[in-house]
Amino acid sequence: MTTAQMVARGRASFKQIDLVWLVFFTGLAIVFFIDRDQGLSSTKKIAESLLFIIPFLMVAAGAAGYVAATKADHLISQAFSKRIVFSIILASLFGALSPFCSCGVIPLIAALLIMGVPLAPVMAFWLASPIMDPGMFMIMAGELGLAFSIAKTIAAVAIGLLGGFGVWALSGSGLMTNPLRPGIGNAGCGGQSVRDPSDIRWAFWHDQDRREVFGSNFKKSAFFLIKWLCLAYLMESLFVAYIPGEFFAQYLGSGEGLMIVMAAIIGAPLYLNGYAAVPLAAGLMENGMAPGAAMAFLIGGGVTSIPAAMAVFALAKKRVFALYVIFGITGASIAGIGFQAFAG
Repeated sequence: MTTAQMVARGRASFKQIDLVWLVFFTGLAIVFFIDRDQGLSSTKKIAESLLFIIPFLMVAAGAAGYVAATKADHLISQAFSKRIVFSIILASLFGALSPFCSCGVIPLIAALLIMGVPLAPVMAFWLASPIMDPGMFMIMAGELGLAFSIAKTIAAVAIGLLGGFGVWALSGSGLMTNPLRPGIGNAGCGGQSVRDPSDIRWAFWHDQDRREVFGSNFKKSAFFLIKWLCLAYLMESLFVAYIPGEFFAQYLGSGEGLMIVMAAIIGAPLYLNGYAAVPLAAGLMENGMAPGAAMAFLIGGGVTSIPAAMAVFALAKKRVFALYVIFGITGASIAGIGFQAFAG
């Protein structure tokens, strides 16, 4: 074998390596080498997070496989496209009232995008969902007051509307065409070819070929999400372990507009959504953090946490990822400034 052939074979072998898994396992090995206790803690965090999200992931992967096997993707996309304004409003309201956190919503969003649901209502739901849910509303009302809970709920709907209608406004420019990365689903938002309605088979399991399509799409969707979530959970565990949110909050606690914006930006990578964020926010406010800064900090952390942001990055093109971050931080900043003016 010549040197050129050996190099070519080496390149071909390297291309077969999944870089996401390579980065994940290499990173975890480095963590164990440097800090064994943190390696064990990160591994536990990853396992617990995956166990929590597996049911959501299986349902979402099943939905993606079902739509592919039945060939109903274009029909579903059309159902949303014909009533886009209503879909955005409904998605924002449902997102704010749904029990999904920023991690739990990822598989559902992936399935919707792969089905070809327009990006505008998907973005609305994606942004609104992690900010508030019914259980959190009650706990937050007890810890931080009813006004804080109501304001955060209003912010959830408003940020969903901001993202949804913002994407819709840009849709005419062509920037939002085919929002998914190449090779993921059918490229979404207008990326489907028009199908013959007679080709749809809701009971696909009677057809061997369609059963194979279901299995192939199920596995593809499930493994795609699992590998990216593993990497996201690893990064999240290290971020929280070595750069705790309290450190930033103590230095960004004033009620000035610029500091509120900075609180939203700094809070963005942190996973602060969920019930654990409520006592944290209460403690920060007791120590003098301004209500508006606390609001921006919590919303920024809930909407654009590391797992959620990495899922957007893995699924969607860079321009969609950029819009997601911009809408999330802008919405968090506006909510913080507005609540500070109200509570001021």
